[in-house]
Amino acid sequence: MTTHAYWIYILTNRWNGTLYVGVTNDLKRRIWEHRAGAIPGFTKQYGLKRLLYYEEFRDVRRAIDREKHLKGWNRQRKLELIERGNPDWKDLSTDWFSEGLDSSLRSE
Repeated sequence: MTTHAYWIYILTNRWNGTLYVGVTNDLKRRIWEHRAGAIPGFTKQYGLKRLLYYEEFRDVRRAIDREKHLKGWNRQRKLELIERGNPDWKDLSTDWFSEGLDSSLRSE
């Protein structure tokens, strides 16, 4: 039986900046897409490229439910969640792309 993984994640553009909550089945690829500006829309418009928080799930429905739940939170609750695990607002994906943007992660 194949095990699948899904993630919810929170991005920002700077400390105390705009927040975005998303869900994906490939966190590294999705963050690469955000950082490369490959996804038109809100995240590209606001330059949301810094990964502040993520959670992993084995069930896609639970991941989507959690994404919807977090999107329903006010900003203060999201900030509290982020700051419990990442008080310095470090980009958690910094080391993922140390050689620049990995071309193997480009979407077809």
